[in-house]
Amino acid sequence: MPMTTERLPAGTRLSNWWHRTFVDLAEQMRWSYLPPLMVYFAAGVSGLTSVVGAFFLKDYLDLSASFVAGLSFWAGLPWILKMPMGHVVDLFWRWKSLLILLGASLITMSLMTMYALVTAPAPMADIMPLETWYVIALLLAPSGYAIQDVVADAMTVEAVPTTDADGRDLPPDELRARHTTMQTLGRIAIISGFAGVAAVNIWIFSGTEDLQTADRLALYGRVYLIALAIPVISVSGVVLHSLIQRRRASKGNPPSVPEEATEVKWPILLGGLAFVILSIALGTADFDYAQESIFVVSFSVILYLMSRLLKELDPKQARVLIGTATIIFVFRAVPLPGPGQTWFEIDELGFDEQFLAILSFITSLLALLGLIILRPLMANRSIAQVVVLLTIAAGALALPNIALYYGVHEWTAAHTGGIVDARFIAILDTAVESPLGQIAMVPMLAWIARNAPTHLKATFFAVMASFTNMALSASSLGTKYLNQWFVVTRAVTNPETGVVTSVADYSQLGHLLITVGLITVIVPLALVFIIQNSRFRTQE
Repeated sequence: MPMTTERLPAGTRLSNWWHRTFVDLAEQMRWSYLPPLMVYFAAGVSGLTSVVGAFFLKDYLDLSASFVAGLSFWAGLPWILKMPMGHVVDLFWRWKSLLILLGASLITMSLMTMYALVTAPAPMADIMPLETWYVIALLLAPSGYAIQDVVADAMTVEAVPTTDADGRDLPPDELRARHTTMQTLGRIAIISGFAGVAAVNIWIFSGTEDLQTADRLALYGRVYLIALAIPVISVSGVVLHSLIQRRRASKGNPPSVPEEATEVKWPILLGGLAFVILSIALGTADFDYAQESIFVVSFSVILYLMSRLLKELDPKQARVLIGTATIIFVFRAVPLPGPGQTWFEIDELGFDEQFLAILSFITSLLALLGLIILRPLMANRSIAQVVVLLTIAAGALALPNIALYYGVHEWTAAHTGGIVDARFIAILDTAVESPLGQIAMVPMLAWIARNAPTHLKATFFAVMASFTNMALSASSLGTKYLNQWFVVTRAVTNPETGVVTSVADYSQLGHLLITVGLITVIVPLALVFIIQNSRFRTQE
């Protein structure tokens, strides 16, 4: 009788775990995976400018917390447009690399706008207010990343082989594991980019505590110039993809193209065009409920397109997808504290650029490790189970931030000789949180990749991804509403005149953090309970 896992020696069990967790991941790597991974890596490198962007916004731009939260809504709109972009990829599959180039151009324009903004604020202000320039740059960047992401998503579906070395179709369980691996590698590529640029930020901001305003802004400018490596990396991925396809052709292998000709889905294309026109019209009009109107319209359009695409699946698959997508939507739609929490950490807790970069670096490294270690869990557990675990963890991890606001670090520092201070608690909280938040979308992405019809893979992937991305827009709206209810302000200094235009007031931040924590736990758990006790129950 073979030995059970429990009876195996400890060394053998450890060896099996090591092979299943790390060696198997490396063995499943394919050359065909590299092009989309490079595009994802470029998206991760975009984190290079997150620290300087946060400090420039806090110190020099007179924008309210609710307005900044509202900007997140507008910045999320390009991700909703993955629907028509995905169908364009299907229609012009052979020319999809041009979309990568378009995305790289938009990213470059955003970076150069921010470079000019931080290094020459006075000339830029002569043309338009600094806040307007900031909004333009903020909208250009996600537009470029969304365009590149929709191509990369479709390429991940294409990259995963569906047959073994002998040409036999892979069994469903193995195919599921491979798609999970591909999506895990995609998240690893993104987080690797975050980790790399976090380390660069630590080095850049070493010893900059006493820099004067002009020198600090010049340093911010250099960061934006370094960030021009982002479009170079993504374009390099396209070049590599072309080389791999040529090598396949030279060996007599057919190019990777859809097996069936893709018919034009005019509702998707015309609906996407109408959405763009509506968004621009409402966004530039003096209309108080522009964001809400766009959200309702876009959400309705996405639901309509989903209903059309669900007809491509059998009824059981369609019900599972509805339940799965709804769970992920609600999990991602919970509101966030908004920029006020970061402002409080900078102003009241004394977190500087370098320390925020250290937190980002720790988050990225542990997220990488967490993704690798938890990959078997994601491959063998349902999305509902994963969301429940993540929701409980998110609720627990909201407690340290609330405690820091109410001064628990002062008590702990006094009783530990200054060891357990605000920075210690922030690092500990980050260390526990980082592996969890990064895995939420991996099972969903793997499900979409595995079940997407071959002739509509980019369209199907983009529409379903747009639905889950709508959750981020809902989250932005919720964040804006909460920041309008609980008003948080910080000190702002005009970079041209040195005049203080806003004073700090964090008196309502505690109530904001508590409210967000309660919503984060109660709403997703209630929704999972409802879905799992309905006909939309998911075991995927």
